[in-house]
Amino acid sequence: MKIIAIESSCDETAAAVVENGIKILSNVIATQTEFHEKYGGIVPEIAARRHSEVINYVIKEALEKAGNAKLQAVAVTHGPGLIGSLIVGLSAAKALAYSLNLPLIGVNHLEGHIYANFLEGKNPPPKFPFIALLVSGGHTMIILVKGHGKYKVLGQTRDDAVGEAYDKAARYIGLGFPGGPVIDQRAQKGDPASIRFPRGMEDKNGGFDFSYSGLKTAVVNYAKKYGLEKLQSEEETLNNVCASFQSAAVEILVEKTIRAAQKTKVKTIVLAGGVAANSYLRKYLNLRAEESGIKTHIPPIALCTDNAAMIGAAAYFRYKNTAKKAFKDNLGLSASASLTL
Repeated sequence: MKIIAIESSCDETAAAVVENGIKILSNVIATQTEFHEKYGGIVPEIAARRHSEVINYVIKEALEKAGNAKLQAVAVTHGPGLIGSLIVGLSAAKALAYSLNLPLIGVNHLEGHIYANFLEGKNPPPKFPFIALLVSGGHTMIILVKGHGKYKVLGQTRDDAVGEAYDKAARYIGLGFPGGPVIDQRAQKGDPASIRFPRGMEDKNGGFDFSYSGLKTAVVNYAKKYGLEKLQSEEETLNNVCASFQSAAVEILVEKTIRAAQKTKVKTIVLAGGVAANSYLRKYLNLRAEESGIKTHIPPIALCTDNAAMIGAAAYFRYKNTAKKAFKDNLGLSASASLTL
């Protein structure tokens, strides 16, 4: 079964053709980073406008790279995300489904990130049940996944998402946007033990929720006290700040995820979301999981950030496990900025 999938929830315009939920026939992404960099974050109006300008070309390229394969369905992200961006992708998907007389499958963006682990890779797809650590600029969640479409959120952030904390900290200390890659790069040259930044809700009795506003504020306060200009001029100190921030941000994520797996007696952890590309998170999760006798599934870096292949994978398994008539007359599907799992 070949599905064309469209993803436009934030600032990436993406289309892909996926076969049987695991094989990528094409995966095309048009990024907008250069249009948002000078603003220090995503500007929703600019994002929606850029989506509308390039989406037809992205879809065309995805179809051509897949050899213009015969399609059986159209999939699209319908939430959560920026409402203007979602509407552009959803409108294109509806037009495609209507013109080709194909079922339209709506996919939750968060679900898509989890299903990136089902796409072709070195390991077979994860077996249920498993714990998913979903980390991105908008979400930080620990989820118990019992089966296809069966989710139980065990914990989530009370304030900032971890990716958001990376971006805000980087912006304040002058490292630009997006903050995740540059902090990760600098952290590898710094000493993570040089500064003790707070780990929000570290207490084991605090359950599996997270808090990142305190960590972000601690970095800002440190920079103010040290002197922002002085900090920016001292390469070693700046690298130490990045390493110490990253250590605080990542280790609490991993420790709570390991605890969640142990409490639920689940033997597999799946990593998902844009922050899953972080080198220290990937390394530390593998280390702690191995020590705890837990198997990990971590998608290739190219499938961590927003892409349409993951939407196609999630759509396939949703379609196979749902009554087909649910998708036949689905052109009334609406975009939802705050869609939940």
